[in-house]
Amino acid sequence: MTGREIRLGKLFGDTGRAVVVACDHGMFDGPHAGMVDIEAMLRGLGDGPDAILLSPGMLAHTGNYFGRRGAPLAIARLNFNSVFCFHWRYNASVISHLFRPEDALALGADAVLVCLTLKTGSEATDARNAEIFVELCTAAHDLGLPVVAEYFPHSHLTKPPEELHEEIRIGCRMVAEFGADCIKTFYTCRFDEVTSSCPIPILGLGAEKTPTDLDALELAEREIQAGARGVVFGRNAIQSSDPPAFVAALQDIVKHEIDAREAASRHGLTQ
Repeated sequence: MTGREIRLGKLFGDTGRAVVVACDHGMFDGPHAGMVDIEAMLRGLGDGPDAILLSPGMLAHTGNYFGRRGAPLAIARLNFNSVFCFHWRYNASVISHLFRPEDALALGADAVLVCLTLKTGSEATDARNAEIFVELCTAAHDLGLPVVAEYFPHSHLTKPPEELHEEIRIGCRMVAEFGADCIKTFYTCRFDEVTSSCPIPILGLGAEKTPTDLDALELAEREIQAGARGVVFGRNAIQSSDPPAFVAALQDIVKHEIDAREAASRHGLTQ
């Protein structure tokens, strides 16, 4: 068994499913509510998640949280994508090489996330974005680090559902062909077509903050029912009415396929 397989085994465990909490938003948006002090936020969250997605820079400030037996795995985001800078109205989806896999490994990462956006309107940008993805993926694998791919379309909030679905369906298959080990992406109108057309696990993301905890848990339930092997939730977990309880409810939905409303009730969450 390779180092990459060992680390993937730790992420997905005996059930083959994973609950990941994302707190890497500061790389693009600055401090978000609940994520100003990452170390304190993680301490409050406890050991409920299977993994935490964060920036390599924040790994340097959270060693006490991750450096314990039984702590969640650390997934470090490597590249910068201007598509995330909504507050600056960027939409060209230019990706840059910020961190190398060896940087993340030296800081204690167990896996890395590499983002890809295509169909930007520029063939040159698409080609360079794909090249960066493969460069980082290959370098990570050389070090035994699993790669969580993130396929993220630009202008995702304004695309018609069918267009968004088709881009994600194709984009996810492309990153699987490029060598990713699993994929984080948006839930679509026919998400089962996305999960069934990829030979690697798909993790459904939480995206924008929902009005209630139950709304977010129902999204997770739909993702799992459509074939997702886990979820990656950020704001919906960290800004929930009770983050540790919310993560526990996610674990019930993802690992045991418990109904979202029952999970919310079981853990005393807002419905």
